[in-house]
Amino acid sequence: MGVDDAHRRVEAVWRIESARVIGGLARIVNDIGLAEELAQDALVIALEQWPVDGVPDNPGAWLMLTAKHRAIDLLRRRNTYERKLEEVGRDLELRRWAAEEEVEDALDDPVGDDVLRLLFTACHPVLPAEGRLALTLRLLGGLTTGEIARAFLVPEPTVGQRISRAKRTLADRRVRIEMPPPDELGGRLSSVLEVVYLIFNEGYSATAGHHWTRPSLCEEALRLGRILAGLMPDQAEVHGLVALMEIQASRLRARTGADGGPVLLLDQDRRLWDRLLVRRGLESLERAEALGTLGPYGLQAAIAACHARASSADDTDWERMAALYRLLVHVSPSPVAELNRAVAVGMAYGPARGLEIVERLTAERALAGYPQLPAVRGDLLARLGRLDEARAEFGRAAGLTRNEHERVLFLARAKDPEG
Repeated sequence: MGVDDAHRRVEAVWRIESARVIGGLARIVNDIGLAEELAQDALVIALEQWPVDGVPDNPGAWLMLTAKHRAIDLLRRRNTYERKLEEVGRDLELRRWAAEEEVEDALDDPVGDDVLRLLFTACHPVLPAEGRLALTLRLLGGLTTGEIARAFLVPEPTVGQRISRAKRTLADRRVRIEMPPPDELGGRLSSVLEVVYLIFNEGYSATAGHHWTRPSLCEEALRLGRILAGLMPDQAEVHGLVALMEIQASRLRARTGADGGPVLLLDQDRRLWDRLLVRRGLESLERAEALGTLGPYGLQAAIAACHARASSADDTDWERMAALYRLLVHVSPSPVAELNRAVAVGMAYGPARGLEIVERLTAERALAGYPQLPAVRGDLLARLGRLDEARAEFGRAAGLTRNEHERVLFLARAKDPEG
Protein backbone atom coordinates (compact mmCIF):
# COMPACT_ATOMS: atom_id res chain seq x y z
CA MET A 1 0.00 0.00 0.00
CA GLY A 2 1.34 3.44 -0.97
CA VAL A 3 1.85 6.26 1.50
CA ASP A 4 -1.05 8.25 0.08
CA ASP A 5 -3.40 5.26 0.30
CA ALA A 6 -2.35 4.60 3.88
CA HIS A 7 -2.86 8.24 4.82
CA ARG A 8 -6.34 8.20 3.31
CA ARG A 9 -7.14 5.09 5.34
CA VAL A 10 -5.84 6.76 8.50
CA GLU A 11 -7.98 9.84 7.86
CA ALA A 12 -11.06 7.72 7.15
CA VAL A 13 -10.57 5.70 10.35
CA TRP A 14 -9.98 8.88 12.31
CA ARG A 15 -13.24 10.43 11.13
CA ILE A 16 -15.13 7.36 12.31
CA GLU A 17 -13.27 6.53 15.51
CA SER A 18 -11.95 9.84 16.91
CA ALA A 19 -14.95 10.51 19.15
CA ARG A 20 -14.78 7.01 20.64
CA VAL A 21 -11.02 7.29 21.19
CA ILE A 22 -11.31 10.70 22.84
CA GLY A 23 -14.25 9.52 24.94
CA GLY A 24 -12.36 6.46 26.17
CA LEU A 25 -9.26 8.50 26.98
CA ALA A 26 -11.26 11.21 28.74
CA ARG A 27 -12.62 8.57 31.10
CA ILE A 28 -9.04 7.53 31.95
CA VAL A 29 -7.35 10.94 32.34
CA ASN A 30 -10.50 12.90 33.30
CA ASP A 31 -9.41 15.84 31.14
CA ILE A 32 -11.03 16.49 27.75
CA GLY A 33 -8.20 18.69 26.47
CA LEU A 34 -5.55 16.14 27.43
CA ALA A 35 -7.64 13.31 25.96
CA GLU A 36 -7.80 15.12 22.62
CA GLU A 37 -4.01 15.66 22.65
CA LEU A 38 -3.37 11.97 23.38
CA ALA A 39 -5.74 10.92 20.60
CA GLN A 40 -3.90 13.23 18.21
CA ASP A 41 -0.62 11.60 19.28
CA ALA A 42 -2.04 8.22 18.32
CA LEU A 43 -3.08 9.65 14.96
CA VAL A 44 0.47 10.89 14.31
CA ILE A 45 1.88 7.46 15.16
CA ALA A 46 -0.60 5.84 12.76
CA LEU A 47 0.45 8.22 10.00
CA GLU A 48 4.06 7.14 10.59
CA GLN A 49 3.58 3.39 11.03
CA TRP A 50 0.70 2.34 8.80
CA PRO A 51 2.42 3.25 5.50
CA VAL A 52 5.33 1.01 6.60
CA ASP A 53 3.61 -1.82 8.49
CA GLY A 54 0.25 -1.78 6.75
CA VAL A 55 -3.17 -0.91 8.11
CA PRO A 56 -4.08 -3.19 11.07
CA ASP A 57 -7.08 -5.51 10.86
CA ASN A 58 -8.92 -3.48 13.48
CA PRO A 59 -7.65 0.08 12.99
CA GLY A 60 -10.08 1.62 15.48
CA ALA A 61 -8.91 -0.69 18.24
CA TRP A 62 -5.28 0.01 17.27
CA LEU A 63 -5.81 3.76 17.69
CA MET A 64 -7.56 3.24 21.02
CA LEU A 65 -4.86 0.93 22.36
CA THR A 66 -2.01 3.19 21.23
CA ALA A 67 -3.64 6.23 22.80
CA LYS A 68 -4.37 4.36 26.05
CA HIS A 69 -0.75 3.23 26.31
CA ARG A 70 0.36 6.84 25.95
CA ALA A 71 -2.15 7.87 28.62
CA ILE A 72 -0.80 5.28 31.04
CA ASP A 73 2.79 6.33 30.32
CA LEU A 74 1.84 9.95 30.95
CA LEU A 75 0.26 9.12 34.29
CA ARG A 76 3.41 7.30 35.34
CA ARG A 77 5.71 10.11 34.18
CA ARG A 78 3.75 12.62 36.20
CA ASN A 79 4.31 10.57 39.38
CA THR A 80 0.58 10.46 39.92
CA TYR A 81 0.20 6.82 38.97
CA GLU A 82 -1.09 5.61 42.32
CA ARG A 83 -3.58 8.49 42.69
CA LYS A 84 -4.86 8.11 39.14
CA LEU A 85 -5.05 4.35 39.54
CA GLU A 86 -7.36 4.81 42.50
CA GLU A 87 -9.58 7.07 40.42
CA VAL A 88 -9.92 4.87 37.35
CA GLY A 89 -9.99 1.48 39.03
CA ARG A 90 -7.98 -1.36 40.45
CA ASP A 91 -4.77 -2.97 39.19
CA LEU A 92 -6.80 -5.53 37.32
CA GLU A 93 -8.27 -2.79 35.11
CA LEU A 94 -4.83 -1.41 34.25
CA ARG A 95 -3.60 -4.87 33.31
CA ARG A 96 -6.64 -5.25 31.08
CA TRP A 97 -5.80 -1.99 29.29
CA ALA A 98 -2.19 -3.15 28.75
CA ALA A 99 -3.50 -6.50 27.53
CA GLU A 100 -5.46 -4.69 24.83
CA GLU A 101 -8.88 -5.15 26.43
CA GLU A 102 -11.37 -2.34 26.83
CA VAL A 103 -11.91 -0.89 30.26
CA GLU A 104 -15.19 -2.11 31.71
CA ASP A 105 -17.63 0.69 32.44
CA ALA A 106 -18.49 1.58 36.00
CA LEU A 107 -21.36 -0.46 37.36
CA ASP A 108 -23.46 2.63 38.04
CA ASP A 109 -23.17 3.91 34.46
CA PRO A 110 -26.67 3.53 32.94
CA VAL A 111 -25.45 3.91 29.37
CA GLY A 112 -22.11 2.16 28.97
CA ASP A 113 -21.03 4.37 26.09
CA ASP A 114 -17.92 6.56 26.13
CA VAL A 115 -19.19 8.82 23.37
CA LEU A 116 -22.47 9.56 25.14
CA ARG A 117 -20.63 10.16 28.43
CA LEU A 118 -18.36 12.61 26.63
CA LEU A 119 -21.40 14.27 25.06
CA PHE A 120 -23.13 14.91 28.39
CA THR A 121 -19.88 16.16 29.92
CA ALA A 122 -19.33 18.60 27.06
CA CYS A 123 -22.89 19.84 27.70
CA HIS A 124 -22.18 20.44 31.39
CA PRO A 125 -24.07 23.43 32.88
CA VAL A 126 -20.80 25.12 33.95
CA LEU A 127 -20.29 25.93 30.26
CA PRO A 128 -22.23 28.62 28.38
CA ALA A 129 -24.53 27.31 25.67
CA GLU A 130 -22.26 28.39 22.80
CA GLY A 131 -19.28 26.71 24.47
CA ARG A 132 -21.15 23.43 24.85
CA LEU A 133 -22.14 23.40 21.20
CA ALA A 134 -18.73 24.33 19.84
CA LEU A 135 -16.83 21.87 22.05
CA THR A 136 -19.15 18.96 21.34
CA LEU A 137 -19.15 19.52 17.59
CA ARG A 138 -15.36 19.62 17.71
CA LEU A 139 -14.97 16.47 19.82
CA LEU A 140 -17.87 14.34 18.62
CA GLY A 141 -18.62 15.75 15.19
CA GLY A 142 -15.02 15.91 14.04
CA LEU A 143 -15.69 19.36 12.58
CA THR A 144 -13.04 22.03 12.09
CA THR A 145 -13.45 25.41 13.73
CA GLY A 146 -14.24 26.83 10.29
CA GLU A 147 -17.08 24.38 9.73
CA ILE A 148 -18.49 25.09 13.18
CA ALA A 149 -18.26 28.83 12.55
CA ARG A 150 -20.28 28.51 9.35
CA ALA A 151 -22.84 26.31 11.10
CA PHE A 152 -23.25 28.97 13.82
CA LEU A 153 -22.94 31.96 11.44
CA VAL A 154 -20.14 33.46 13.60
CA PRO A 155 -16.46 34.32 12.95
CA GLU A 156 -13.98 31.44 13.07
CA PRO A 157 -11.75 33.00 15.79
CA THR A 158 -14.82 33.23 18.01
CA VAL A 159 -15.39 29.49 17.74
CA GLY A 160 -11.73 28.75 18.52
CA GLN A 161 -11.95 30.89 21.65
CA ARG A 162 -15.16 29.17 22.73
CA ILE A 163 -13.58 25.74 22.42
CA SER A 164 -10.43 26.76 24.32
CA ARG A 165 -12.43 28.40 27.10
CA ALA A 166 -14.73 25.38 27.40
CA LYS A 167 -11.79 22.99 27.83
CA ARG A 168 -10.17 25.26 30.42
CA THR A 169 -13.41 25.63 32.35
CA LEU A 170 -13.98 21.87 32.54
CA ALA A 171 -10.39 21.34 33.70
CA ASP A 172 -10.41 24.22 36.20
CA ARG A 173 -13.75 23.14 37.67
CA ARG A 174 -12.54 19.52 37.81
CA VAL A 175 -15.62 18.27 36.01
CA ARG A 176 -15.52 14.50 35.87
CA ILE A 177 -16.06 12.68 32.58
CA GLU A 178 -19.18 10.81 33.57
CA MET A 179 -22.91 10.61 33.05
CA PRO A 180 -24.86 12.98 35.31
CA PRO A 181 -27.08 11.45 37.99
CA PRO A 182 -30.65 10.69 36.88
CA ASP A 183 -32.10 13.81 38.52
CA GLU A 184 -29.81 16.04 36.42
CA LEU A 185 -30.28 14.34 33.05
CA GLY A 186 -33.31 16.39 32.04
CA GLY A 187 -31.52 19.68 32.66
CA ARG A 188 -28.82 18.88 30.16
CA LEU A 189 -31.04 17.21 27.61
CA SER A 190 -31.91 20.26 25.51
CA SER A 191 -28.25 21.10 24.89
CA VAL A 192 -27.48 17.48 24.09
CA LEU A 193 -30.35 17.24 21.60
CA GLU A 194 -29.30 20.48 19.93
CA VAL A 195 -25.74 19.28 19.51
CA VAL A 196 -26.78 15.87 18.18
CA TYR A 197 -28.96 17.52 15.56
CA LEU A 198 -26.22 19.98 14.56
CA ILE A 199 -23.93 17.01 13.99
CA PHE A 200 -26.62 15.34 11.90
CA ASN A 201 -27.20 18.52 9.89
CA GLU A 202 -23.51 18.81 9.04
CA GLY A 203 -23.66 15.26 7.73
CA TYR A 204 -26.90 15.80 5.84
CA SER A 205 -25.76 19.02 4.16
CA ALA A 206 -22.06 19.79 4.56
CA THR A 207 -21.38 23.47 5.20
CA ALA A 208 -18.19 23.51 3.16
CA GLY A 209 -15.75 21.50 1.09
CA HIS A 210 -16.02 18.93 -1.69
CA HIS A 211 -18.74 16.76 -0.15
CA TRP A 212 -22.46 17.40 -0.52
CA THR A 213 -23.17 15.01 2.35
CA ARG A 214 -21.13 13.35 5.10
CA PRO A 215 -23.10 10.17 5.89
CA SER A 216 -20.75 9.08 8.69
CA LEU A 217 -21.83 12.12 10.73
CA CYS A 218 -25.48 11.29 10.13
CA GLU A 219 -24.86 7.73 11.29
CA GLU A 220 -23.09 8.90 14.45
CA ALA A 221 -25.88 11.36 15.28
CA LEU A 222 -28.47 8.63 14.73
CA ARG A 223 -26.52 6.26 16.96
CA LEU A 224 -26.41 8.86 19.73
CA GLY A 225 -30.09 9.65 19.28
CA ARG A 226 -31.11 6.02 19.52
CA ILE A 227 -29.05 5.56 22.68
CA LEU A 228 -30.73 8.62 24.16
CA ALA A 229 -34.14 7.21 23.27
CA GLY A 230 -33.26 4.01 25.12
CA LEU A 231 -31.96 5.99 28.09
CA MET A 232 -34.91 8.39 28.31
CA PRO A 233 -37.91 6.54 26.81
CA ASP A 234 -40.45 8.91 28.39
CA GLN A 235 -39.02 12.07 26.77
CA ALA A 236 -41.12 13.07 23.76
CA GLU A 237 -38.46 15.36 22.29
CA VAL A 238 -35.86 12.57 22.24
CA HIS A 239 -38.20 10.47 20.11
CA GLY A 240 -39.04 13.55 18.06
CA LEU A 241 -35.38 14.14 17.25
CA VAL A 242 -34.84 10.49 16.38
CA ALA A 243 -37.91 10.59 14.12
CA LEU A 244 -36.64 13.71 12.38
CA MET A 245 -33.18 12.24 11.78
CA GLU A 246 -34.52 8.88 10.61
CA ILE A 247 -36.83 10.47 8.05
CA GLN A 248 -34.21 12.89 6.76
CA ALA A 249 -31.53 10.18 6.63
CA SER A 250 -33.86 8.09 4.48
CA ARG A 251 -33.24 10.58 1.63
CA LEU A 252 -29.44 10.50 1.66
CA ARG A 253 -29.08 8.15 -1.30
CA ALA A 254 -31.48 10.24 -3.38
CA ARG A 255 -29.75 13.54 -2.59
CA THR A 256 -26.92 12.82 -5.04
CA GLY A 257 -27.40 12.23 -8.75
CA ALA A 258 -25.62 9.80 -11.06
CA ASP A 259 -23.12 12.53 -11.94
CA GLY A 260 -22.32 13.12 -8.27
CA GLY A 261 -24.17 16.43 -8.20
CA PRO A 262 -26.77 17.42 -5.63
CA VAL A 263 -30.46 16.66 -6.10
CA LEU A 264 -32.91 18.86 -4.20
CA LEU A 265 -35.85 17.40 -2.31
CA LEU A 266 -38.59 18.17 -4.81
CA ASP A 267 -36.53 16.68 -7.67
CA GLN A 268 -35.56 13.45 -5.91
CA ASP A 269 -36.49 9.98 -7.11
CA ARG A 270 -38.52 8.90 -4.10
CA ARG A 271 -38.04 5.26 -5.02
CA LEU A 272 -34.50 5.69 -3.71
CA TRP A 273 -35.67 6.72 -0.27
CA ASP A 274 -34.86 4.14 2.40
CA ARG A 275 -38.32 2.88 3.34
CA LEU A 276 -37.03 1.13 6.46
CA LEU A 277 -35.72 4.44 7.82
CA VAL A 278 -38.99 6.13 6.85
CA ARG A 279 -40.98 3.49 8.73
CA ARG A 280 -38.73 3.74 11.78
CA GLY A 281 -39.00 7.52 11.71
CA LEU A 282 -42.80 7.46 11.54
CA GLU A 283 -42.88 4.99 14.43
CA SER A 284 -40.64 7.27 16.51
CA LEU A 285 -42.94 10.19 15.67
CA GLU A 286 -45.92 8.17 16.89
CA ARG A 287 -44.11 7.50 20.17
CA ALA A 288 -43.39 11.22 20.56
CA GLU A 289 -47.02 12.12 19.87
CA ALA A 290 -48.23 9.53 22.37
CA LEU A 291 -46.11 11.14 25.09
CA GLY A 292 -47.68 14.58 24.80
CA THR A 293 -47.45 17.88 22.93
CA LEU A 294 -44.75 17.96 20.28
CA GLY A 295 -41.77 20.22 20.85
CA PRO A 296 -39.49 21.76 18.20
CA TYR A 297 -37.94 18.46 17.08
CA GLY A 298 -41.26 16.65 17.08
CA LEU A 299 -42.81 19.42 14.97
CA GLN A 300 -39.92 19.26 12.51
CA ALA A 301 -40.37 15.49 12.36
CA ALA A 302 -44.07 15.99 11.60
CA ILE A 303 -43.08 18.35 8.78
CA ALA A 304 -40.60 15.80 7.42
CA ALA A 305 -43.36 13.17 7.64
CA CYS A 306 -45.46 15.25 5.21
CA HIS A 307 -42.78 14.62 2.60
CA ALA A 308 -42.30 10.99 3.62
CA ARG A 309 -45.99 10.16 3.28
CA ALA A 310 -46.35 11.80 -0.16
CA SER A 311 -45.73 9.72 -3.28
CA SER A 312 -44.61 12.85 -5.16
CA ALA A 313 -43.96 16.53 -4.60
CA ASP A 314 -47.39 17.35 -6.02
CA ASP A 315 -49.07 15.05 -3.49
CA THR A 316 -47.45 16.77 -0.51
CA ASP A 317 -49.85 18.32 2.00
CA TRP A 318 -48.30 21.78 1.79
CA GLU A 319 -51.09 23.44 3.75
CA ARG A 320 -50.52 21.12 6.71
CA MET A 321 -46.79 21.74 6.40
CA ALA A 322 -47.28 25.52 6.44
CA ALA A 323 -49.47 25.18 9.54
CA LEU A 324 -46.85 23.04 11.26
CA TYR A 325 -44.16 25.59 10.45
CA ARG A 326 -46.35 28.29 11.97
CA LEU A 327 -46.52 26.25 15.18
CA LEU A 328 -42.77 25.66 15.07
CA VAL A 329 -42.01 29.37 14.74
CA HIS A 330 -44.34 30.05 17.68
CA VAL A 331 -42.77 27.35 19.88
CA SER A 332 -39.17 27.98 18.85
CA PRO A 333 -38.72 31.32 17.05
CA SER A 334 -35.93 31.22 14.48
CA PRO A 335 -35.24 33.14 11.25
CA VAL A 336 -34.23 29.88 9.56
CA ALA A 337 -37.53 28.23 10.54
CA GLU A 338 -39.37 31.32 9.28
CA LEU A 339 -37.49 31.03 5.97
CA ASN A 340 -38.54 27.40 5.68
CA ARG A 341 -42.11 28.46 6.45
CA ALA A 342 -41.90 30.84 3.52
CA VAL A 343 -41.10 27.91 1.22
CA ALA A 344 -44.09 25.92 2.48
CA VAL A 345 -46.41 28.94 2.26
CA GLY A 346 -45.17 29.58 -1.27
CA MET A 347 -46.00 26.03 -2.26
CA ALA A 348 -49.39 26.02 -0.51
CA TYR A 349 -50.70 29.47 -1.35
CA GLY A 350 -48.53 30.76 -4.19
CA PRO A 351 -45.05 32.32 -4.52
CA ALA A 352 -46.26 35.86 -3.80
CA ARG A 353 -47.36 34.85 -0.28
CA GLY A 354 -44.03 33.13 0.33
CA LEU A 355 -42.09 36.13 -0.97
CA GLU A 356 -43.87 38.41 1.52
CA ILE A 357 -42.34 36.40 4.35
CA VAL A 358 -38.90 36.33 2.75
CA GLU A 359 -38.86 40.10 2.25
CA ARG A 360 -39.37 40.58 5.98
CA LEU A 361 -36.33 38.36 6.64
CA THR A 362 -33.88 40.32 4.50
CA ALA A 363 -33.15 42.61 7.44
CA GLU A 364 -32.30 39.71 9.79
CA ARG A 365 -28.62 40.06 10.75
CA ALA A 366 -28.39 36.34 11.55
CA LEU A 367 -29.20 35.55 7.91
CA ALA A 368 -26.83 38.11 6.37
CA GLY A 369 -24.37 35.45 5.24
CA TYR A 370 -26.85 32.58 4.90
CA PRO A 371 -26.91 31.40 1.26
CA GLN A 372 -30.37 29.86 1.53
CA LEU A 373 -32.01 33.26 1.99
CA PRO A 374 -31.18 34.55 -1.52
CA ALA A 375 -31.69 31.04 -2.92
CA VAL A 376 -35.25 30.86 -1.59
CA ARG A 377 -35.94 34.42 -2.71
CA GLY A 378 -34.54 33.58 -6.17
CA ASP A 379 -36.79 30.55 -6.50
CA LEU A 380 -39.91 32.49 -5.53
CA LEU A 381 -39.00 35.33 -7.91
CA ALA A 382 -38.47 32.84 -10.73
CA ARG A 383 -41.91 31.34 -10.12
CA LEU A 384 -43.34 34.85 -10.35
CA GLY A 385 -41.61 35.40 -13.70
CA ARG A 386 -39.18 38.01 -12.33
CA LEU A 387 -36.24 36.23 -13.93
CA ASP A 388 -33.59 38.97 -13.88
CA GLU A 389 -34.07 39.47 -10.15
CA ALA A 390 -33.98 35.70 -9.66
CA ARG A 391 -30.67 35.43 -11.52
CA ALA A 392 -29.13 38.06 -9.27
CA GLU A 393 -30.35 36.26 -6.14
CA PHE A 394 -28.97 32.89 -7.22
CA GLY A 395 -25.67 34.56 -8.07
CA ARG A 396 -25.56 36.05 -4.58
CA ALA A 397 -26.32 32.64 -3.06
CA ALA A 398 -23.43 31.11 -5.05
CA GLY A 399 -21.10 33.76 -3.65
CA LEU A 400 -22.13 33.04 -0.07
CA THR A 401 -21.98 29.24 0.05
CA ARG A 402 -18.78 27.41 1.04
CA ASN A 403 -19.93 24.08 -0.36
CA GLU A 404 -18.67 23.46 -3.89
CA HIS A 405 -21.62 21.30 -4.95
CA GLU A 406 -24.08 23.87 -3.71
CA ARG A 407 -22.21 26.64 -5.54
CA VAL A 408 -22.49 24.72 -8.82
CA LEU A 409 -26.20 24.25 -8.19
CA PHE A 410 -26.78 27.96 -7.53
CA LEU A 411 -24.73 29.03 -10.54
CA ALA A 412 -26.80 26.74 -12.75
CA ARG A 413 -29.98 28.37 -11.42
CA ALA A 414 -28.44 31.80 -12.04
CA LYS A 415 -28.09 30.88 -15.72
CA ASP A 416 -31.51 29.27 -15.91
CA PRO A 417 -33.73 30.42 -13.02
CA GLU A 418 -36.62 28.29 -14.20
CA GLY A 419 -34.49 25.14 -14.46
